[in-house]
Amino acid sequence: MTVTIKEVAKLANVAPSTVSRVIANNPRISEATKRKVKKVMEELGYHPNLNARSLSSKATQTIGLVMPSSGDVVFQNPFFPTVLQGISEGVHEKKYALQMTTGRSQQEILEAVIQMVQGKRVDGMILLNSKVEDKVIQYLREIDFPFVVIGKPAKYIEEITHVDNDNVRAMKEATEYLIDKGHSQIAFIGGNPELMVTVDRLNGYKQALENSNIPIKEEYIKHEEFLREGGQEAVNELMALHQRPTALLVVDDFMALGVLNKLDESGIKVPEDISVVSFNNILLSEMSKPPLTSIDINILKLGLEASRGLIEKIENSSEPTKRIIIAHQLVERSSCSRLHKKK
Repeated sequence: MTVTIKEVAKLANVAPSTVSRVIANNPRISEATKRKVKKVMEELGYHPNLNARSLSSKATQTIGLVMPSSGDVVFQNPFFPTVLQGISEGVHEKKYALQMTTGRSQQEILEAVIQMVQGKRVDGMILLNSKVEDKVIQYLREIDFPFVVIGKPAKYIEEITHVDNDNVRAMKEATEYLIDKGHSQIAFIGGNPELMVTVDRLNGYKQALENSNIPIKEEYIKHEEFLREGGQEAVNELMALHQRPTALLVVDDFMALGVLNKLDESGIKVPEDISVVSFNNILLSEMSKPPLTSIDINILKLGLEASRGLIEKIENSSEPTKRIIIAHQLVERSSCSRLHKKK
C-alpha cells in the first residue's frame, strides 16, 4: 500500500501543497516545518520515487506538458502553438491526452510538476525548453520519472532523451551566409542567456567568426527576451554604436519583427543599409516587410518526435535514451544583400 501525500499532510497537520513544497525544497517553507514534514515522511515510509514508479502499473494515458513561466512570452510567440500542434499529433496517434502546467516562477513550475507527479495525473512529461540550471529536470531524474526535453539538456546529456536542432551548426551556417555576402560587422541578438538554445546559437556565431578570423566584439552581442520589444531594445543599443553593424543575426523571428519595425522607424533600410537573418521560419517571417531570410527548424516535427519518444519510454521502460536531431535549412528571402565595399 503506497503512502500518499495527503496522508503525510494529515499527520504533519499541514496542507498537501506544503508537503509538495517541502519536497521541492521551497525557500518559503520554514526550516521547522521542513523538519516536521520530513520526520512524518520517514515515519510513514513515504518515498516520492516509489510513488512515481507505481504509476507504471496504473497508467493515466495522459502526458504532462511543462510550459515556460506564464509571465514569459509563451502566449505571444508563434513557436509555442506550432510545437503544441506537433505534440498533439503525436499524442493523438496513441490516444493519449495532454495536461499543461505552468507558473509565474521556476519555483512555482517545479511545485506544479511535483503535484502532477504525486497526484498520479500523468504518465510522463514533455519539457518545452531547457535551462542551464533546471530544477524540473533535476527532480524528474531523481525520481526516475519518464520525460523528454525539447532542446538540449545542460547536464546528463547522454542520459536524457531530447529532441533538438543542431543549434550550434545552424547558427554557424547563418553567420557564414552573411560572411559569404561580404559582412564582417555582424551583431547577434540572442534570447535569455539561461536557455541552452541561446548558449548553443551564440557558440555557433562565435565559431563562424573565429573560423573567418573576424574579431568577436562584445558590444555586438545582445541578450533580450523573445519578444518584439526585446528586438527593438537591442536595435536601439546597436544603432547607437560608433561602428554600427552591417548585418544582424536574430535568434527568433518574433523578435526579428521588432527589429524590422525599429529599423524602419529609424529610417534604416533592410537590406540596403543592413541585412537581417532570423530563426524559426514562422509564417510571419514570410509576411514581414521585407520577407525575412530565416532558418527553418521544423517546429512541428520537434513536437511530434518529442511526444512519440515519450510514449515509447512510457510503454517500454527499457527504451534506450535517444538524442533526436531535427534537420534545419536556411530559407532565403529578401532581408539580406551583398555588402559592397565603399571605395
